Amino acid sequence: MSATAYAALFSSILFFGMLVLMEVGRRIGRRRLKQDSEGSRAGLGAVEGSVFGLLGLLIAFTFSGAATRFDARKELVSAEANDIGTAWLRIDLLPTSSQPALREKFRQYLDARLAAYERIPDLRAAEVELDRADALQAEIWKLAVAAGQESGSAPVLTLVLPALNQMFDITTTRYVAAQTHPPTVVFALLGVLVLSGALLAGYGMAAAKSRSWVHTLGFAFIMAGTTYLILDLEFPRIGLIRVDATDELLRDVRRSMDPVAPQR
Repeated sequence: MSATAYAALFSSILFFGMLVLMEVGRRIGRRRLKQDSEGSRAGLGAVEGSVFGLLGLLIAFTFSGAATRFDARKELVSAEANDIGTAWLRIDLLPTSSQPALREKFRQYLDARLAAYERIPDLRAAEVELDRADALQAEIWKLAVAAGQESGSAPVLTLVLPALNQMFDITTTRYVAAQTHPPTVVFALLGVLVLSGALLAGYGMAAAKSRSWVHTLGFAFIMAGTTYLILDLEFPRIGLIRVDATDELLRDVRRSMDPVAPQR
């Protein structure tokens, strides 16, 4: 099951669970009112305030973290495009005879990098493309070192090799960023607090003679929708909110690598 399916399932469980618990809380509250109409609400404000305050804090924490990581992933795509573009340009410093083979490996490498993220959510296919890109890194490095030694120029090596190293390092940074998420227990706690809030909200509505479906459905929908949005931001390659558009920067770099047809 994909992360999107898990997010939809989790949010759906929260939505229907909140409806059930608000009804349960309402019935408990009405029974309590019949038994002790004057003191049934005494001291409950502090408890409700604590639960809803903690719920608001946790939502703010998880949403802010997810949005920050979403922006960071977009910036890393831009950084990789810049690193590949810089390394591509510095191939010009190497001997002319060594450039064609190296440039072809660059094209294959960027194709593999793009394909890896296009294969998501098929993680197995994405891993195959990432492995291919890793293998091409070793080939590019070997060709670049040999070309640099052939040139016999130390300044060339100090310009080309660090650019390649930075181009390779950003892939590790992007991989770690893609795997960085809050611990599962944080989302479990969020779910518990949402359901607890629904129970308390239902208890608080017990004094009303009839159910307010607008408030009941609205509260459940907003909380479940907010939870889904947080989870969607955490996995921006397979949800409604996507970071794929930023890959156009890498595609622009790839198009710039194609040989320019001679004009007649």
